[in-house]
Amino acid sequence: MVETSDVHSAFFAQDTPGQTNNTSLTRVSAFVKKQRAQMGDNVILMDNGDLLQGRPIVYYMNYVDQGPIHQAARILNYMKFDIANMGNHDVETSHSTYDKWIEQCNMPVLGANVIDTRTNKPWLPPYNIIERDGVKIAVLGMLTSAIPSWLSENMWSGLRFQDMVECARQWVPYIQKKEKPDLLVGLFHSGKEGGITHDDGTPYESQTLEVARQVPGFDIIFYGHDHQLNCETIENMAGKKVWLVDPASQCRAVAVVDVEFTLNPKGKVVDKQISARLEDLRSAPVDEEMEREFAQAKQEAQDYISQKIGLFHSTIESKYAFVGPCSFISLIHDIQMKISGAPISITAPLGMNSVIHEGDVTVNDMFQLYRFENFLYAMRLTGQEIKDMLEMSYGDWTNQMKSADDDLLALNRNGDRVQFKAFSYNFDTAQGINYTVDVTKPTGQKLNITTLADGTPFRLDQEYVVAINSYRGNGGGDLLTKGAGIPKSELVNRIVFSTDRDLRYYLMEYIKTQGEIIPKNANNWKFIPEEWAKPAGERNMQELFK
Repeated sequence: MVETSDVHSAFFAQDTPGQTNNTSLTRVSAFVKKQRAQMGDNVILMDNGDLLQGRPIVYYMNYVDQGPIHQAARILNYMKFDIANMGNHDVETSHSTYDKWIEQCNMPVLGANVIDTRTNKPWLPPYNIIERDGVKIAVLGMLTSAIPSWLSENMWSGLRFQDMVECARQWVPYIQKKEKPDLLVGLFHSGKEGGITHDDGTPYESQTLEVARQVPGFDIIFYGHDHQLNCETIENMAGKKVWLVDPASQCRAVAVVDVEFTLNPKGKVVDKQISARLEDLRSAPVDEEMEREFAQAKQEAQDYISQKIGLFHSTIESKYAFVGPCSFISLIHDIQMKISGAPISITAPLGMNSVIHEGDVTVNDMFQLYRFENFLYAMRLTGQEIKDMLEMSYGDWTNQMKSADDDLLALNRNGDRVQFKAFSYNFDTAQGINYTVDVTKPTGQKLNITTLADGTPFRLDQEYVVAINSYRGNGGGDLLTKGAGIPKSELVNRIVFSTDRDLRYYLMEYIKTQGEIIPKNANNWKFIPEEWAKPAGERNMQELFK
């Protein structure tokens, strides 16, 4: 059994002109063809979701020209996948895209916990049965139930997402009784553990480990979503061993599980031996036949993403957003306020080290400026809520410095590896207000917001309209819910404006209209005391961006 997960449209060895990728589905295809040459139909190929989002090439396929058949469906069909699963970023493309993709895939796309609100039954097939050489294999598919925390309801209208543990407890006994499989496999687009939790601390974003432990019956669980390589066994509550395997993302590896069955003379399985590994496919051979098969589709996408849309008079880089205001983030703030008409903007860097160089700017560069297909909202927030959500952001992002030798940034160090403790895409800043961040203070006491950009005093008890992306506006990152204390059910009532297309589209249109962009730094906030924060930030940046 071979699993891909979180491919994020890493389809080809070269999908951007002049740039070769050392990971791609064409490398996976070459590997799988070799396995099939040795084992024939006993190779079972599965994709575990988040296929329809990521690189510029799939943006073209989703939103510019889907063609009579979606190219992502063509790719899975060409590779003869046996099973596919839904991921949260697939849902992000909206019904018009993923409905077509699901219909055109030649394999079942699973989703036991994707419930049709009209029938209260699974909207997708909950499981699939595969039979090989007299052996019956059941595959149960689920995805993270946290989708409403990230995506607006219009993207998943008519659906709800059942808790994975609850869903597994419903389907595993049913499958065991009805199908009597020789092997029960989970295909979960959900991380191992952690992520978003309920107020009592129980997870509902990443539930793979919880399901594996609490719902006996699984032999193997292929999972993903968290982009973390993993291959291990755990013991469930019945004392049985369960394999957990995750190939991370973008085809850097595939999860490979070998199962050897022993059958008695009557053909009944009496024993099974399972082994698993992660096969590193970085720089592996490419399936040249597949590359040729999709050459025209790839060329059409490349022609689109190579189009010039404007001119930048200076280079902008997202990494400087971690140590202060920078022109990269200021540009996004400026455009968000212009599009929405809001006097205040909140956003975060969506890439750790994104760069747009001085000179001609193409459609492809927009995927450096803005990585995800978020919509733009304008929301009503009080001054206190703005302060509280920013307090949570800076609290996750910065250390509490006790001396000039301390870190400015909240970092984890593991040998030579240095990384943020929290997700950098939740490191929100604001523009349209002036403030300082005292890094000697604890979380919740760092910010002092003084005025709006026009010099008007900022008041905690006053309501403001704020430009913010849909991920954050729907509760993503918990900054509005846990940080600002707004009940999730109330967030939708705070929205006074929403774009009808993704924010990247409007960023592109703005740059096209302007023609030339002179990036500017708003310099509306700073870390204090500067004599501590500035040198500490420089030290941390050297570690992070070696």
